[in-house]
Amino acid sequence: MMQRPSKKELFNKIRQGKEIVAQGSILLVDPDVIAEDAIELGYQVANLKDILSQILDEIRIDHYVGAHPPRKSYEPIIKDCELFEFKWTCRIFGCDTYLKYCLKKEAFYLVSLHKDRPKATN
Repeated sequence: MMQRPSKKELFNKIRQGKEIVAQGSILLVDPDVIAEDAIELGYQVANLKDILSQILDEIRIDHYVGAHPPRKSYEPIIKDCELFEFKWTCRIFGCDTYLKYCLKKEAFYLVSLHKDRPKATN
């Protein structure tokens, strides 16, 4: 049985994300959380299109840290959409960064973009 997402699927999700962001079709699942995380990372939400374009150029398929198969969102606006999660050392922010998004109807839904917060291991 093939494990999802495949490398090809991830490559395509990143590419599709780049194309949609370039068109400016970006929606925030929780704008308050995105704004708080933007302050921590040191960027203006007004520059989000440029930031996401640069980030999507940086991430690679081997930065994928999501579930196999991808988890589905429970947020009403993107209910049951597959979530794509990446973690990498971001050149723009100079720290380990976490990105979670989904693509739905030609829109890029930003769920999370923040400094990586390693889960505590007990």
